[in-house]
Amino acid sequence: MTPSTTVHSPLRLYGRSGELAIVETFLGRLAQGDGGALVVTAPPGLGRSALLDAAVAAHHARSGGPVLRAAAVPAERRLARSGLHALLCSAPGPLSVPADRVLRSGFTPDTLLTLLREAGADRPALVCVDDAHAWDPESRAALGFAARRLGAGSRAAVLITAADETSFAGLPALRLGPLDDRAAAALLERLTGRTDIDPVVRGELVREAAGNPRLLAGLVGHLTADQVAGRTVLPFPLPGGESVLDAHAAQLDGLPAGTRTLLLLAAAAQEHEPEGTGADAGLLLRAGHRAGLGAPLLDRALFGPGGIPGILERTGSRVHFSHPLLSRAVLRHAPSAHRRAAHELLAALLGQVPALPLPALVQRACAAPAPDAALADALERAAASPRPHAERSAALIRAALLSTDEAERAARFAAAAEHARLAGDTGRARALLARVAAGPGTPVPPARTPAGTAPRRVPAGGLAPFTRGMLALRDGPAADAREALLAAAAGLAPHDPGRAVAALLAAAEAAWASGDAIAYLDALGRIPDRPHDPSVAPYLAGVRAVFAGRTAQGHELLAQCLRAAEADDDTGALLRATACALVVGEAESACRAGARALAAVRSTGPEVLLAHALEQLAYAELRAGRHSRARAHALEGLHAARRTGQSNTSTHLHAVLALAASVEGPAEACAAHADTALAGAGPHGLVQAATLATWAVARADLAAGRTGEAAARLAPLVRPGPRHGHFGIRMLALPCYVEAAVLAGRSVEWAAELADGVREFEIWTARTVDPHAPAQLARCRALLAPADEAEARYTEALAHHDVAGGDFERARTQLLYGQWLRRRRRTREARDPLRDALVGFERCSARAWAERATGELRAAGEAVDPPATDGGTPAGLTPQQQRVARCVAEGATNREIARRLSLSPRTVDHHLRNVFAVLGVRSRTELARVMGE
Repeated sequence: MTPSTTVHSPLRLYGRSGELAIVETFLGRLAQGDGGALVVTAPPGLGRSALLDAAVAAHHARSGGPVLRAAAVPAERRLARSGLHALLCSAPGPLSVPADRVLRSGFTPDTLLTLLREAGADRPALVCVDDAHAWDPESRAALGFAARRLGAGSRAAVLITAADETSFAGLPALRLGPLDDRAAAALLERLTGRTDIDPVVRGELVREAAGNPRLLAGLVGHLTADQVAGRTVLPFPLPGGESVLDAHAAQLDGLPAGTRTLLLLAAAAQEHEPEGTGADAGLLLRAGHRAGLGAPLLDRALFGPGGIPGILERTGSRVHFSHPLLSRAVLRHAPSAHRRAAHELLAALLGQVPALPLPALVQRACAAPAPDAALADALERAAASPRPHAERSAALIRAALLSTDEAERAARFAAAAEHARLAGDTGRARALLARVAAGPGTPVPPARTPAGTAPRRVPAGGLAPFTRGMLALRDGPAADAREALLAAAAGLAPHDPGRAVAALLAAAEAAWASGDAIAYLDALGRIPDRPHDPSVAPYLAGVRAVFAGRTAQGHELLAQCLRAAEADDDTGALLRATACALVVGEAESACRAGARALAAVRSTGPEVLLAHALEQLAYAELRAGRHSRARAHALEGLHAARRTGQSNTSTHLHAVLALAASVEGPAEACAAHADTALAGAGPHGLVQAATLATWAVARADLAAGRTGEAAARLAPLVRPGPRHGHFGIRMLALPCYVEAAVLAGRSVEWAAELADGVREFEIWTARTVDPHAPAQLARCRALLAPADEAEARYTEALAHHDVAGGDFERARTQLLYGQWLRRRRRTREARDPLRDALVGFERCSARAWAERATGELRAAGEAVDPPATDGGTPAGLTPQQQRVARCVAEGATNREIARRLSLSPRTVDHHLRNVFAVLGVRSRTELARVMGE
């Protein structure tokens, strides 16, 4: 570590809570007189010794008993019983058998067992052996013999660490795995003593360490404070992992020469493959034959049931190292001449397939002893479609490292970053962008370069800013992403018009997510009327027409975009078509286009679009009223977004899940998803996600009868002002707002505002082709209409529902109509719409809404089986009394309960007196306690 920063030793183990709990249990049994043994196994650097230190400290704190501890000394491995001698020399007091006796003949394993029991005669004794696999064979055998015979009634316990458990078969074993990313990040903060580590640096260090604490400490120890803070570019490759890799390689030193050669070929063969996919067994077989390895070795190692135990494993036609650091250790440990020979051999074999030149070129690059401009050019030309983006990124990294020109190196790093982003590896993309100079002369290749031709030069402000902006679009403040993409478009326009249009479309998407209609139109307005991609033109013209009020013309243009996409498999065109269909209100068309976009992404990629495609399809399914399908697609999208580091997409998907849960329930799921969405939306300015999440909670409030809360949540979303919601969602949420305001008793107080809202909704209904809009408009009018007109409005709304379809919206209208009839004491007439509402809610799994319809139906005098709930209610109460009692337990006043249950305050008071009498309580506080119990 340079003098500018300091590495601190960790004071605690990170990411080992489960392992520490197992050790605590082991020590607890020892304290109770039940000794035993535990073998902790792990590859080098994963913290075996640190766990042993923690066990010793815990033992001292628990009982203060003696500790015998020894670590292996590799230089003494050939000296018989040297390990036992070191262990017994560590005893805190004299033993009945001197430690020196173990080096003489006559010392038996049974003698060791007696000595261990003697050590725990007064107080429980803990015996710790570190790296026991490196002990001499006789010491290992004696220790295993003694450890197997300690148990109930023994006051001594043996804790052993080893590379594997083969030497101590039959003993309980605990295998340490690599740290997860969260634990590794916490350890990194402890090692550096700072919390302001640059996120890109943190991601690169965590990735490089592969969950190995010692390797992470070694990497940090070679960085400066400026490098940790991201002010200076990290070195490539990162230094500091040599000791851990050497420790891994040391495990292979005793293997036969032929086996070591095969392992070198296996490690080298992984270099041209995507990370984590291993090597091709057929290629290794041919390489092994060419290298003169015998058929028995190749058949046993590559196609036998066990491979090379603990080192090389086969899965199908692929061969993997048991630990990712092993392959890196093999390449590092091999002499450079042997390593180059292995790569050249593989390059020759791969070169026999001229149609796939990239793998052979990667192997040639690995064998290159110095920068090679010609080879770098060949790699760049070969890194083209249809090769996967991950492979193209890896090839371009090697081309950059082989480049002799600084400008070319920067261009290739930028292109590698873009392909890493498209492959869904956002962490690698950011790390590569950090290597791209931001100066005005940085060249960047265009989006598509014909095979066999040299890339054109694009000045800085091109590909690297474009990639940064696209990363920010999915994982950063939306406003920052928009500005970065606008700047990138300006730099790309003279040289790469296709990608410049893509940048402007992405900038418009960022403006949409942030709820900025002016910025949205500004970004679209910068796109030429005749863009490079002809499928963009009708989309642009249609959106501009819709926003300009030329609704019919805009819908026709967007319909053209939709029809054109249906004859195309281009992912971008299909995603735009999904958005077009949602803009005009054609939910079914949006679902079809979204499903085709998802299929295109799954078949041809890029991987980075998978989460976005699932988000679009989930929202389309919501608009179509298929909430369970929306939930399934959103959950899959959430996993994809987390895997690819797209937090903004995760936020939007949580909002979609909250909307689905506001229908299907439970309310706790709706609240949890909404809270997560709001927590992510705030820092990144995602107004769309925040609006959807708030709408979802308000809809759940409506289902539960909390109309006042629902109205309070919805009011800012539909009113103009500084706290307004998203411009594209106002009209979708307005019917809920009208319903909540009227049921909460605010129709008189807010009469003018509600009337203005309904008039605006009427204009919007005339412009959209959303089939539910006419029914929702009639329902809003029914809620606000005088008594002599309301029934006709409800009848009109139901007639529109008959045309539009959709169980949920129709059931909501029937529920409101039934409530209206019951409030006018037309209970017999109210039962039919309420019964239909209940069936409709049950059909679409709207559990909370079905419970509300059930309560209304009972209040209308119909006997209905109660829906399944998670908790019970006190016996002796009628269904209506139970509802009143639950509202009281939630803290509602009589007037609030009356509004919630569509009753008069006098009726609520009557029910409440009966509840007090039945339950024998005298206050609302006592009632709340009884209901809680």
